[in-house]
Amino acid sequence: MGAYKYLEELYKKKQSDALRFLLRIRCWQFRQLTAIHRATRPTRPDKARRLGYKAKQGYCIYRVRVKRGGRKRPVPKGATYGKPTNMGVNQLKWQRSLRSLAEERAGRKCGGLRVLSSYWVCQDATYKYFEVIMVD
Repeated sequence: MGAYKYLEELYKKKQSDALRFLLRIRCWQFRQLTAIHRATRPTRPDKARRLGYKAKQGYCIYRVRVKRGGRKRPVPKGATYGKPTNMGVNQLKWQRSLRSLAEERAGRKCGGLRVLSSYWVCQDATYKYFEVIMVD
């Protein structure tokens, strides 16, 4: 087994003691940083390479923090005005994935770069963290 295959097998067992500890430490570390920031290197090099990342000029990684949970309708005091079918405020679901939201935010922050792909890094009760591969 090569190094990348070994890393892949390691990430398949996220409940193992070693990876749970590693992910907890990483989550703490990422929480101290801003919501969108550039990472010097991919946290998961095997996954990044499978998605098209190359360690050369023109490729960069941005780490994005996205808030977990459902979507609350932005209305004042819950007054939606309309028929009872559209009265919902709290139990609405965001129709796109949090990963696509992270890609959109990274793409909007770096207008000159193209989004290639993204992957999950870690998560805690409040946030999910994704790394977005950007190409110049």
